[in-house]
Amino acid sequence: MDEIKVHVEADINPTEDENKVKRAVENMFGSLNFKVETHEHGANLLVGKGKGKEALTKLQNLLRRERIRDAARRALYEGLGEASLTFYLNKQVAYVDHVSFSKPVGESPLGPIRVEVQCSNPRELIAWLTFKTS
Repeated sequence: MDEIKVHVEADINPTEDENKVKRAVENMFGSLNFKVETHEHGANLLVGKGKGKEALTKLQNLLRRERIRDAARRALYEGLGEASLTFYLNKQVAYVDHVSFSKPVGESPLGPIRVEVQCSNPRELIAWLTFKTS
């Protein structure tokens, strides 16, 4: 698999602690390169970037641990693009170190974690993330 670029975004609502939002993202992806962007309406956005499978290894391990690889595969295929993969994770569930896929709007009260992965073969990446061990 060629170069993989991971881009993660999560709103930091006025009622939220920036460090807790960062922890939720780190629980899913480990240490990405983070920055906080301020939007014109006053809300902040946590942006994390990473490269390579290393940026997704923690998520892969969580999917295996939680035993939700089949459900994850279905959720990931919903966001399949020609050279990209987009999916959403519940921020509150991520904070407590568990994985729950989410819709872009409405399912995660404080907004989801939005993940976009650029790679030449997203189907191969989904197979790697949700690899069946038995």
